[in-house]
Amino acid sequence: MTSLTIGLLLILGLVVVVLLGMHIAVALLATGFIGIWILRDNIDLAFRLLGMASYNGIADYLFATIPLFVLMGILVSISNVGRDTFEVAEALLRKLLGGLGVATVAANAVFAAVTGVSIASAAVFTRVAVPEMGRHGYRLPFAAGIVAGSSVLGMLIPPSLLLIIYGVLAEVSIGAMFLAGIIPGLLLSFGFVALIMLLARFRPSFVYTDVEAARVRQSEAGDEKTLSWGEILKKLVPIVALVTLILGGLYSGFFTPTEAGGVGAFGALLIALMRRQLDRPRMWQVLYQTGLVSVAILVLLIAAGYYSRMLSIAGIPNAIAMLVQDSGLGPYGFLLIYVVIVLLMGMILDSTSILLIMVPISAPIALSLGFDLIHFGIITVIAVEIGLLTPPFGISVFTVHTALADPKTKVEQVFMGTLPFVLVMALSLLLIAAFPILSTALI
Repeated sequence: MTSLTIGLLLILGLVVVVLLGMHIAVALLATGFIGIWILRDNIDLAFRLLGMASYNGIADYLFATIPLFVLMGILVSISNVGRDTFEVAEALLRKLLGGLGVATVAANAVFAAVTGVSIASAAVFTRVAVPEMGRHGYRLPFAAGIVAGSSVLGMLIPPSLLLIIYGVLAEVSIGAMFLAGIIPGLLLSFGFVALIMLLARFRPSFVYTDVEAARVRQSEAGDEKTLSWGEILKKLVPIVALVTLILGGLYSGFFTPTEAGGVGAFGALLIALMRRQLDRPRMWQVLYQTGLVSVAILVLLIAAGYYSRMLSIAGIPNAIAMLVQDSGLGPYGFLLIYVVIVLLMGMILDSTSILLIMVPISAPIALSLGFDLIHFGIITVIAVEIGLLTPPFGISVFTVHTALADPKTKVEQVFMGTLPFVLVMALSLLLIAAFPILSTALI
């Protein structure tokens, strides 16, 4: 049996054991260890490479970005920033057609710029925005779909944990990945806003339970209590200042990604203290959650690095690259097949697992075919994000459904509510694939 055949069998075995429920880190380490042992017929080499991967895999100063951005996201979450951002967006946009839905997208985009985690956004805005939309006559499945759809912005608008993980796996600049995510993130945000307004205008029955009653509420929106400009500034200035500080520092080159994480975490700490949301027990819980999430991610990266070494020894990336070149598919033929595979995997696996399995194989191939790995990374992350909204896994949809107060709304209805947002994401994916400048303009 050739090295290539063994490598392909090990990839298949990895997918099978993950689907059977084995933790992705354990599956990657076990597959990598068995693969190196069989390919080199040397168990000592497998152990030595495992030791090297365990140390060298996360020894770089760059990996401090992970706990720092996780800490920042958790501190921002407990400071009620999501609620305040939605209240401001609601006050400013309530008179707009589909205004509450647009406010949810806008608030989620701002919240995403400091948390970087879709699940946090989905949980926060399900509790904050869905009841308010329901009170104003929105169909609950569509309201939940707005939250689930816009929550994926957290994985694209920097700082994003998925962009960090991709940058590490593909060995590209994390700062460059952050900058590359800004325009695609804004493109998705405006696409979602346009979708909501068009549906409210041309298919109001999809948006509202009672169209006539919704129109009456819309006309009376100006009579409701609104926030004063002082209240708006009080709620919005801290979060806008934090976003500006992080992205401005990164864009200007004043901060490295690690320094931006440290500054952002300190800024989030100040916000939590100023809002009196941080006592001693809660601070301990924040540190505990930060450690729990950070260690889980770092262990996954060690496992992915070890797995990547096994793939290189087996010659998988080179063999697939030669196969693509000889088949005459060309770069965009390969990209189409790759995106389809990622979308299919998104229906059964979580986003981190997809990156850990696919990037070590695909990144070298994409580079050999002439793709910019930063552009390729944005395409990858959007394709993975679509998987967060598609059945049967759809983790963002299940998060929203779990947080809903209405037991009558079924998970299938939430999936239907997210379907228009999936279509917008697919269109955005096509645009970004066709026009790389959309992801590389700011770099």
